[in-house]
Amino acid sequence: MKKILLFLTLFISISAFAQDGAPLEGRVRYLVVHDWAKKMAAVDYLSKQRKERIAYMWGNDSEWKMYANLYFNANETRYEDSEEKAEADDEGYSWRKDAYQIKRNFEKNTTYDVIEMLGKTYIIEDSLYMPEWKIHNDLKEVAGHICMKAAWEDTVKHQKVVAWFAQDIPHSGGPERFCGLPGLILEVDLNNGAMVITADLIEMKKLNKELDLPKKYKGKKIKESDYQDILKKYIKEKTEAEEPYFWGIRY
Repeated sequence: MKKILLFLTLFISISAFAQDGAPLEGRVRYLVVHDWAKKMAAVDYLSKQRKERIAYMWGNDSEWKMYANLYFNANETRYEDSEEKAEADDEGYSWRKDAYQIKRNFEKNTTYDVIEMLGKTYIIEDSLYMPEWKIHNDLKEVAGHICMKAAWEDTVKHQKVVAWFAQDIPHSGGPERFCGLPGLILEVDLNNGAMVITADLIEMKKLNKELDLPKKYKGKKIKESDYQDILKKYIKEKTEAEEPYFWGIRY
């Protein structure tokens, strides 16, 4: 029932937005901040001593920053990591990025995700996967937009997720695989700062081919349930070995 109400709100908002004549199309650039010490602290099966040792090892240099882009129109989104560097001192680093393309078609209720992990490339083709969001009354400003808070707990990755969505941008999309709110998601906080994704640039503009995949990908085609099973099995193995799970999969 809550999902129906959310989508009714979204539909009404989009209709009003369209009547204003503003194009619901453009790009959002997100600053993605990883805090490795906080990621370690959030792993409940690691000992306190090990967490403290890792935190000491990282010191004040536990953050790593990158950019990502979300392209969207009224019906679709595509999210990918950006080649743009977020840190000036990142020039010395060079590594191959894993394939990661997240496509959503809200009109057709479909997803097409390309995710490279654990030495394989998976292509997830299925209906949309929607988190069970709980909307709160809290408000904050993100990238010049007043946003409302929503929360969800990922029981597979054991993550507490807080999202902030802009009701004045009536779109159900968001960064990474997060979506399903009555406004574009402009910020996501995972496990109290372990990873924070924040919009820092919003461009409302006509897109050309940005919603298309940059190339044709080859990989094993699976459903959402298969993807979740792969995650569960891998995290279980890492839990039993008392090793952090996020070295091998997307956080």
